[in-house]
Amino acid sequence: MGFFGFLILGLLAGAIAKLILPGKQGGGWFVTLLLGIVGALLGGWLGGLIFDVNLNEFFSLSTWLLAIGGSLIVLLIYGALFGRKGAKR
Repeated sequence: MGFFGFLILGLLAGAIAKLILPGKQGGGWFVTLLLGIVGALLGGWLGGLIFDVNLNEFFSLSTWLLAIGGSLIVLLIYGALFGRKGAKR
């Protein structure tokens, strides 16, 4: 998959992950892009490690599921680290 295909995959996977997770996550489209790319990398690495599947084709269902799953993990970690800092108890 090419560089721009990977960017589009990361942006869309990050956006889908934000839609799946409840609550309000901070960050705009650039943070979504970065988290999605990191999530796609994480999902591809875990998929290759556990399931012996790689992110090779843009229109592959396994590519999208791994990228979205990785983005969910990264978004959860991001929310745990940077979420609700200004909230009062």
